Amino acid sequence: MSFDGKVYDVQGALEEAGLDGWLFYDFRRSNELACQFLEISSEKLLTRRFFYWLPSEGVPIKIVHAIEENSLDHLPGVVLSYRTWQQLESHLATALEGSQKIAMEYSPRNAIPYISKVDAGTMDVVRGLGVEVVSSADLLQKYTSVWDSYKLQTHLAAAEVLNQTVGAAWGFIASSLKEGVAINELMVQQFILNEFAKRNCMTSDKPICAVNAHSADPHYTPEKGKAASIKMGDFILIDLWCKQNLPNAVYADITRVGVAASKPTPKQQAIFDLVELARDTAVDWIKTGYSQGIAMMGCEVDDVCRDVIRKAGYDSYFIHRTGHNIDLNDHGNGANIDNLETRDCRLLLPGTCFSIEPGIYLPGEFGVRLEYDVYLGLDGQVHITGGIQDSIETLVANKT
Repeated sequence: MSFDGKVYDVQGALEEAGLDGWLFYDFRRSNELACQFLEISSEKLLTRRFFYWLPSEGVPIKIVHAIEENSLDHLPGVVLSYRTWQQLESHLATALEGSQKIAMEYSPRNAIPYISKVDAGTMDVVRGLGVEVVSSADLLQKYTSVWDSYKLQTHLAAAEVLNQTVGAAWGFIASSLKEGVAINELMVQQFILNEFAKRNCMTSDKPICAVNAHSADPHYTPEKGKAASIKMGDFILIDLWCKQNLPNAVYADITRVGVAASKPTPKQQAIFDLVELARDTAVDWIKTGYSQGIAMMGCEVDDVCRDVIRKAGYDSYFIHRTGHNIDLNDHGNGANIDNLETRDCRLLLPGTCFSIEPGIYLPGEFGVRLEYDVYLGLDGQVHITGGIQDSIETLVANKT
């Protein structure tokens, strides 16, 4: 879609929502969401404040500093140039004249911090002009988090790399144990990174290999000199994410668990079964709602998933949200599956992707997290990517 086409589309959405317009603001790329929507090149020098006013009807207005007057030349609209702060506020008043309710990258009470990009001082100026400001959260998601076919294909490719890589990692651990070769968490992490490189994939942060009590820390990362050895009988969690090393490729993200034994302990199996039930219950709820065209919010899915664990008495051991949006970044800017850390009331839109990853973490013992990705297809289907773990991986063959 051309930007002119996007403007036309947005204006229809603004009118439908009863909004007079959408006001974009940025200072030194403090609002990367606005820069993404406005398709501003990462090479463009932005050192001064700018506003871009997209009214529900009429011509957009670009408010830019005199020394960066060309910074928004690629966008439609009339230019209002300023040198002084007084001129800036005067131009803003001109742009918003007659408006009563507008959207900005703001979240009431910072309920969704991923969206709160406009500072309180700027909000003071805008509200001082007599307008009501509402969140652009759902509007923004439609134009920045919905995938085209290219992004979907890069995600599917990355998900397959993850599925193959984690299988290879289990094999690496199993063969090392069988041959009596010393192995630790850091060596597994490096093995995974090497596999990514061979498959022309990249990752923002290093993958996680966590053994025994370390797996009860959701964000544990092995470090040189502190990585735990992997021995027979150990419980192991592997969390890995990557994307293809291509422009505009998107991530995939999965987590699996295994034991360096022929079978898990009864307690490990019981916790796995509960986490698996929570995961599958949440996705079944999504599938039902999506097939019926029901509008679903991220916070609702979190409640469905969390209720399974809560009813089993392990609520205090499920200490993070159920999932996160996935896009150009592993943790994207779209709706998260969250009613714990934040109340994410954004809608789950067709063409978006998110993780489902419930976990139960028992301090000093072990933690189980089961993660795969869910893509809401434009074909009306719910697609699970990255593979489905339905049993604990066992790395030692049963003796017969």
